[in-house]
Amino acid sequence: MSTAATSTVPRLVTPQFALLGSAGLAYFLADGLLIPAVPRYVAGELTGGNIAVGLVVAAFSLSALVLRPWAGRLADRHGRSLAMVGGGIIFATSVAAYGLVDSAGALAALRLLTGVGDAFFFVGAVTAMSDLAPVERRGEAISLFSLSLYVGLAVGPPIGELLVNVAGFTTVWLVAAGSALVAVLLATRVGDTREVTDEPAAGPSRLIPPAAVVPALLLLALVWGMAGFLAFVPLYALDLGLSGAGFLLFGFAAIVVVIRSAGARIPDRLGAVRSVRLSLLCTTIALVTIGGWRSVPGLVLGTALLGIGVALGTPAIMTLALNRAPAAERGAVMGTVSMSIDLAAGLGPATFGLVAAGADRGTGFLAAAVIAAAGLTLATRGRTRSPA
Repeated sequence: MSTAATSTVPRLVTPQFALLGSAGLAYFLADGLLIPAVPRYVAGELTGGNIAVGLVVAAFSLSALVLRPWAGRLADRHGRSLAMVGGGIIFATSVAAYGLVDSAGALAALRLLTGVGDAFFFVGAVTAMSDLAPVERRGEAISLFSLSLYVGLAVGPPIGELLVNVAGFTTVWLVAAGSALVAVLLATRVGDTREVTDEPAAGPSRLIPPAAVVPALLLLALVWGMAGFLAFVPLYALDLGLSGAGFLLFGFAAIVVVIRSAGARIPDRLGAVRSVRLSLLCTTIALVTIGGWRSVPGLVLGTALLGIGVALGTPAIMTLALNRAPAAERGAVMGTVSMSIDLAAGLGPATFGLVAAGADRGTGFLAAAVIAAAGLTLATRGRTRSPA
């Protein structure tokens, strides 16, 4: 009885899936190493000001944003492994060259190239993960795979700072490039994950597949508020009399990690549509609580609710997109949907800052809540219905 019940649940964590997760971890570790090192290098070694720091850091996201749909098309036509391997090599080569430049402008050009590598590796990896996941366990697969990103971005920055202080910037660039090359080697072992399908060709491939549009808007609404929160909660905590926001940021990350690991199957059990709506509801209430109940308890409660919303939302929205996508356009769909992360990472803090400058930071959170509420409205109008 027990054996029969177990056999009905398709296996998720296969050796191929584990290799893919390990490749993701090595890549995101390389990415994390650069987070503290790049701005310090611009401000210190290259004697750049705040504008130069901002432009160099943002150059990475700019090229990644623009190229994600193209990366998806390449992954659909030529395989996920090619996208990961090519992207990882571009990333590693450009990062290794950081120490050879002597101006912020030249470094910004290399950062654009690093963003190209990121677009292809990330989209290739996420699409390969969706290929390997059984349909009924896609939410769980995305949750587990995202842990490689969170671990890499949690561990990488402190290691990067340590290397800068102990061995210098050149060591950071070489270690990051080496980690990216490890990701490339692991990606070559993953192989081609594309499904063999009898689906007829749907005509010329589309850069922006229709199946990706609504999920992309939902993810934009979700991440918009989170990006503003991460950028301004350290200052807002001081406004409320706290000495810092470290415990809040740790708690937020811990909630996301716990739900994405111990609760990885929640989006599959609730269903993608219900999970998306619950996620955006939690996010909207969280931002209203932080901006409306301007006190430490309000900030703590809002942070916890935001962590729940973000933890559930991304896997559910990507699952929704995959459920709507033909197998032949899966890469293009993932490339388009993931663009929302880059877009929200720029627009969220920028609009928050404009609102805060005209009013105050609490009002900035309320403005972000309006965006999340718009996403919730879209999610409740029936446009999110999918086969699963």
